[in-house]
Amino acid sequence: MEAGEIQSLLQQHIPESEARVQVDGSHVNLAVVSAQFEGLNTLKRQQLVYGALNQAIADGRIHAVNMKTFTPAEWEQAQS
Repeated sequence: MEAGEIQSLLQQHIPESEARVQVDGSHVNLAVVSAQFEGLNTLKRQQLVYGALNQAIADGRIHAVNMKTFTPAEWEQAQS
């Protein structure tokens, strides 16, 4: 899968999110920023992301996902 396809899936499932995507074959590295992550623990955040990618994982287009999830405030802090 191309990075743009993955970004599109994430945008559809988590509106107003921003994703940085790196693809290496069927392995995907993600950094996803969304206000929807406010108040959610790590597991719930990951479940939202996996929900967007579930079909691509099930059909084998994506084999492995490494993700980091951030609220906008957490992302801003991580960049400084």
